[in-house]
Amino acid sequence: MIVRSILVAASLVAMTAGANAQDAAAGEKSLNKCRACHQVGETAKNVVGPVLNGLFGRKSGTIAGYNYSDANKNSGITWDEAVFADYIKDPKAKIPGTKMTFAGIKNEQEIKDLTAFLKQFGTDGKKSN
Repeated sequence: MIVRSILVAASLVAMTAGANAQDAAAGEKSLNKCRACHQVGETAKNVVGPVLNGLFGRKSGTIAGYNYSDANKNSGITWDEAVFADYIKDPKAKIPGTKMTFAGIKNEQEIKDLTAFLKQFGTDGKKSN
């Protein structure tokens, strides 16, 4: 009986951990909300918004050839997972004065998945995995 309870508990922990894992494939689907303004990949270009290649570790407002708002250029932000998660929930709250008009993504799992997808792309637009 004790062994059975331990196995059930271990199974529940494993299922919960799996549910919270990042899923790059789901993140690619989530990127569809962003594609009207942003591109990613080897052929990505600045459009309404800047390319998202090499986002993590990059300072806000620094992609060559994109006309950023002063708010983005002067935000002092370096993109990492935590900053991106906070920003993507409500861009105008994180960087008042940004040109980005997007209602945000509120779902924590969706943000994790989108992050996993974007993290695959280096500054050259090539996937790392």
